[in-house]
Amino acid sequence: MAMALSVPLYTVDDLETFPNDGNRYELLDGVLLVTPAPGAPHQLVAARIQARLSSTLLLPRLAHVVGPGAVVLMPRTQLEPDILVYPSRFAPTSEWRKIDEHWLAVEVLSRSSRWYDREFKRDAYFSLGVQNVWLVDRYEGYIEVCNHAGPGEIARERITWKTPAGVVVDIDVGEIFEGML
Repeated sequence: MAMALSVPLYTVDDLETFPNDGNRYELLDGVLLVTPAPGAPHQLVAARIQARLSSTLLLPRLAHVVGPGAVVLMPRTQLEPDILVYPSRFAPTSEWRKIDEHWLAVEVLSRSSRWYDREFKRDAYFSLGVQNVWLVDRYEGYIEVCNHAGPGEIARERITWKTPAGVVVDIDVGEIFEGML
């Protein structure tokens, strides 16, 4: 006879008690997701995307572009995208749990996180109200652009994203992956 598996459930407040060991600790409806610290190529791709987003959105003070960020739904969900874009109407000192509008979450897929990012986190972001999700696959050289749950559009050359503020962000996908493939 098989025994039922009991999985502990956590709260966002519990995350503060976890070690600062370089791992990323996230919660999805109380279930703990742990991924190792990202490597240099992962961080370089994230930095390139963040720089493109920042150069268009920060100077006119339309949005905050941070990496990583946190999308929180109390008491049992906190996801941390590699890059998060949210409107500048929120003060720079706002707590993650008080930010209730998110324009874009970007996940750079790694070998350890790609399954969770695609199969769980993408759709979870939409259920949390995130308006757009990009899944960045540095191994295959594309960015999957999603504006709804489920698979999105594959971009291998260019992304043109019109923000909720009406500003267009244009990204050359080849530049993001330069030297990576």
